[in-house]
Amino acid sequence: MSLIGPSNVERMVRAVRRTFLAIVGVQLALAVSMSLVDSYRRRGKKPKPFPTMPPHTVDVGEGTLTTYTYGHDLYADMLAAIEGARRQVFFETYIWKGDATGERFKRALADAAERGVEVYCIYDGFANLVVSPVFKRFPRSMKVLRYPVYAAGLRFFDLRRYGRDHRKILVVDGEVGFVGGYNIGDAYEKEWRDTHVRITGPGVWDLQRAFADFWNLNRRRRLRHSERPLLLETASTWESRIRFQRNVPRLWMFPIRSMYLEAINRASRNVWLTTAYFLPDPDFVDALKDAARRGVDVRLLVPLKSNHIVADWISRGYFSQLLEAGVRIFRFRDAMVHAKTATVDGTWTTVGTANIDRLSLSGNYEINLEAIDPGFAGLMEEIFALDESNCLELTIGEWEARDLHRKFTEFVLAPLRPLL
Repeated sequence: MSLIGPSNVERMVRAVRRTFLAIVGVQLALAVSMSLVDSYRRRGKKPKPFPTMPPHTVDVGEGTLTTYTYGHDLYADMLAAIEGARRQVFFETYIWKGDATGERFKRALADAAERGVEVYCIYDGFANLVVSPVFKRFPRSMKVLRYPVYAAGLRFFDLRRYGRDHRKILVVDGEVGFVGGYNIGDAYEKEWRDTHVRITGPGVWDLQRAFADFWNLNRRRRLRHSERPLLLETASTWESRIRFQRNVPRLWMFPIRSMYLEAINRASRNVWLTTAYFLPDPDFVDALKDAARRGVDVRLLVPLKSNHIVADWISRGYFSQLLEAGVRIFRFRDAMVHAKTATVDGTWTTVGTANIDRLSLSGNYEINLEAIDPGFAGLMEEIFALDESNCLELTIGEWEARDLHRKFTEFVLAPLRPLL
């Protein structure tokens, strides 16, 4: 005869359920309270200057790559490209603020459409919920796709339909393209440290195709017009030194994570990685640790304080094992570093939109440029060194000596990692 009757089983189930809900409630309450306190502390704080490098261009194959580390420089060249457009403009962004900078881009795109240029725009609905509805009214001469806040429809359990459109792309006339971490807004123009790249040559066609593929995948029932598919002519040449890796949740394709892991696992000299939010999976952490243990100079550059304080606290849970393995960790001061870049062995480089977190690597629509070129890798190493000059290096002694309440907070928030 069983010693545990139905009533006892029910009491045990209720106790387990209450304990689980209590733990989750504490985690969420702590996360919300931390975010509110951090938001209050940021009010009225003036941005501080940080080192940047002027736009610099290198030849890669039959085209060029130009780096941008300051939003003001980037926006000037993006707007100039739009204003000089003759045939076609593809513009895609995650965040498009309705501020002065956002209005400048909206006006430039509308003006291009009014003079007969085909203008296609994509923006993410969820990321722009707080943007005024008035700003999001566009002239009918522009073709605008708002990626919906909720895209699953009645397919509640189809995880392929929950990714956000986190990409930032501009292609003009099939001749020049821009891609990287910069969103569109006043704060990003002068207050955030990010990295973007301008592309010319055959590589532009792949960036153009990436936009067209997303448009065609999502155009039905998302547009006010009954649009035909966006068709492109096949590229006449391939650029062997440049590729674009695209995460496409709808097709369950996530090559950016594999791209990173392959480069790190092949590294023999150095891995220098910059990311706004560091919330990797165990395999990614192990790859960095293994590289450091075999003598590779592995450096991780993250914000000292990002715009998402909960992400900061959760990411710190990886620091102990990384430092013990020999990975050097640098924290960028006085500004939000939002770049998503890496360079390996003076040859391989990536610049793009994907953070090193689960949302970017296995959830969102993302795009990263992958370049195999010593000249471009050397330039990206110079940018990393400049950023490093504005960082505080975290030592293992300093990390082990942190306060008990910090260790407790990291422990409580650790279960939230899979959600970010």
